Amino acid sequence: MESKKEYFKIASHEGKKGEIKKVVLLYSGGLDTSCMLKWIQDEYQCELIALTLDLGQQLGDLGKAKEKALKLGAKKAYLLDCQDEFAEEYIAKGIRANATYQGDYHLSTPLGRPLLAKKAVEIAKLEGADAIAHGCTGKGNDQVRIETSVLCFNPDIKIIAPVREWAMGRDEEIEYAKKNNIPITKALDKTQECPYSEDDNMWGVTWEGGEIEDPKLEPKLDKILQVCNLPEKAPDQKEEIVLYFEKGIPTHLNGQKMKLAELIMKLNKIAGKHGVGYTILIEDRLVGLKVRGVYELPAAHVITMAHYNLEKLVSTQEENAFKEIVDSKWAHLCYSAKWMEPTMSHLNAYIEDMNQKVTGKVKLSLYKGKAEVVAVDSPNSLFDLNLATFNKNAKFNQNSSAGFIEIYGLGMKTAWSIKKAKE
Repeated sequence: MESKKEYFKIASHEGKKGEIKKVVLLYSGGLDTSCMLKWIQDEYQCELIALTLDLGQQLGDLGKAKEKALKLGAKKAYLLDCQDEFAEEYIAKGIRANATYQGDYHLSTPLGRPLLAKKAVEIAKLEGADAIAHGCTGKGNDQVRIETSVLCFNPDIKIIAPVREWAMGRDEEIEYAKKNNIPITKALDKTQECPYSEDDNMWGVTWEGGEIEDPKLEPKLDKILQVCNLPEKAPDQKEEIVLYFEKGIPTHLNGQKMKLAELIMKLNKIAGKHGVGYTILIEDRLVGLKVRGVYELPAAHVITMAHYNLEKLVSTQEENAFKEIVDSKWAHLCYSAKWMEPTMSHLNAYIEDMNQKVTGKVKLSLYKGKAEVVAVDSPNSLFDLNLATFNKNAKFNQNSSAGFIEIYGLGMKTAWSIKKAKE
């Protein structure tokens, strides 16, 4: 297809036409990657293998994505069940880090990208492929997240990013799909009636496109939200749930023990029903753009809130203050395509050590779009009722308070005395 503006490949890891024999395409089954599946075969004259990862997606049918890839000419189509690995090796780290970026975005997409890269490299090695292709745009974060991780796993493999190369917009893609008999399904693809694109896994669904892109416009949440109810459409009765944590990870929901992936997906339905966990977020992309997205993260929102409160209960003031600095840095590195950065390993070591005592139960109330922690209990709690109560007690020696105040305020008092003397 003729390019309206020629794209020049300057990075050493970019695959070039005529040099690539076999490609592993990270395939979602949507319009973009379906067009790529055909386009790569035609433009690069190479074999193509489709790779789809089951990360607990909440929308669409991954089985149909595999069938679609084979019908469109993929030599093979892999569908890998990575739900437990994603939950236990990636999301779990985010939970312990109270992961959130510039508001209530709990990093659902950035958490999944290193796993996509890892599996793509594994399949490429298994199949003898010399390149990996993805459907990310040249303006987004995900191209950086995937490519940097891929190159850490295999510095010699090549990358193909068709969206950076071709000159197709949405209308051209639809025309290309029609011309090449590529099915367009509203469940997965953008149309004029549904101009939004989503990224989807068990930890959240992110939405972009249409009026979402312009901060001056109000997102049409009634058309966008698929996991979360609008608060006004949520049940009129509140629902209380109990999460039990062991060493910083939720292991029980309402008394029932579950694997982390199962717990997350069950909680998505419960919290989403009550309109909990969606956010409209203006964010700074790592490539320098200011953008806006709509994110649905019901389980992530509830679990992160519960973990934060439990962690605060069992940790000292200094631990909590320093942990917030660590968490902020962790979230920034995760969002900014630095999952493979050695600093992440150092942060994870501290976070995991601090979370050894984050064990206990948290009761939350869900009602009309709001999640609220109403009770927290832990065998490691630093709360002492006899010390903290305002009722009469003998355990806290109030006679010591005045002396503490005199010493504690001595520096400030001295500074103000000197200031007043100069006036």
